Amino acid sequence: MSSDTSVTSEVADLELPRPGRLVLSAGWNLAESLGLPVAGYLVGEALAGSTAGMVAATIVVWLTAAVRKIATRSVPQLLLISALVLTVQTALVVATGAELFFLLQFPLANLALCVMFARTAPTSKPLVAQLAAEVVALRQSSRRTPGLDKFFRDATWLWAGIFAASAVGLALLMTLESVNVFLLLTTAITIGGVAVGTVLSALWFIRAMRRFGLHVRFTSA
Repeated sequence: MSSDTSVTSEVADLELPRPGRLVLSAGWNLAESLGLPVAGYLVGEALAGSTAGMVAATIVVWLTAAVRKIATRSVPQLLLISALVLTVQTALVVATGAELFFLLQFPLANLALCVMFARTAPTSKPLVAQLAAEVVALRQSSRRTPGLDKFFRDATWLWAGIFAASAVGLALLMTLESVNVFLLLTTAITIGGVAVGTVLSALWFIRAMRRFGLHVRFTSA
């Protein structure tokens, strides 16, 4: 029995929490980064309109980041991304009431995300690796795996490309479509881009595991 455990430990290059804890970890991160700002926006909008909603969402997300910093001495990357993107959007909305600048927040938010991912892609800490560790609690063994490192860098470039394409597409739509159609297509492009990126990243990850002979062990922690 002990020998089986030893073998499992040796081949386990990656560790994930069991499905229940994995869902809890991902859900908690998404609630902090998306759920709380959306709640803040809805309250602000109900009280004083959409601009107040944007301001409320930004305040909520930065307060959440501050609490995280005080409590854990670190701020999750997903929460930081949400805070920075909301700040860019809110600054544009508050700075001018012009319709053009209101619409411009969407391509600029995607451009900001593109820059954030691209900036870390060639480094030793690509953003996808940080998000995997924080959102789904993926842990690597002490033995570094060059193939896995390359996957995280390439996947980070993939997401930078997705957000760059979204930014260009939304900028073009601003000049071609009415406001209502633009907002509808913005939602579709955003959801579609995230969905495509998630599926491609997952398939790429599985392919990398098979190619480099990596194994995952589920832990109770």
